[in-house]
Amino acid sequence: MTLSRGFAAVRFAFGAATLIAVAIQLAIHVGHGFSVLNFFSYFTNLSNIFAAVVLVVEAVLTWRGKAAGPLWDLLRCISVVCMALVGVVFSALLRDVDLGSLLPWINTWLHYVMPVIVVADWLIQSPRNPIPLKSLGIAVVFPLAYLAYSLTRGAVINWYAYPFLNPAIGGYGAVLVTCLVIAVGFILTSVVIIVLGNKLRPLVPPRSVPAGH
Repeated sequence: MTLSRGFAAVRFAFGAATLIAVAIQLAIHVGHGFSVLNFFSYFTNLSNIFAAVVLVVEAVLTWRGKAAGPLWDLLRCISVVCMALVGVVFSALLRDVDLGSLLPWINTWLHYVMPVIVVADWLIQSPRNPIPLKSLGIAVVFPLAYLAYSLTRGAVINWYAYPFLNPAIGGYGAVLVTCLVIAVGFILTSVVIIVLGNKLRPLVPPRSVPAGH
């Protein structure tokens, strides 16, 4: 097996394992009578699904010797930043929070293992196309949309995915400060990820498959 196909196999394994872990936890969540929509309202779950799909697609592209375009590299960058924030925010704000029915091994996988793997994958296999910093305007859409959704839905049904988004705990002032800190963290992390990705060279150079093959 060549280096490129071996790397693709590792990517596929991590992506598939993550999707399986999320599926198992979803089954447990539903089995306890909890809302499916609530399950998919956790940034952790959305980010892990996003990152897992990216890894699987990257694995298929690498296995077939094909390269995606600049837009795909930007989507991949966003998935990396989201996973980096999952690891940092969980360690800083949520490690002592009651996780309810979340299995310990799935907690470890989603909050610790995958953030490290996804960031490492970005550094080892940097993007094929340079990502301009002006793309930050597109990158911030996902977290901003998530915050808007979480706060709006939370106000309507009185349920929040994370305690730091719940104004009943610290007030709207505390929620605003937390959101601003997370937004700044997302932007700074995005800049670092983009700059590193543009400077590094991929371990496995992409190759184009000739037409008709």
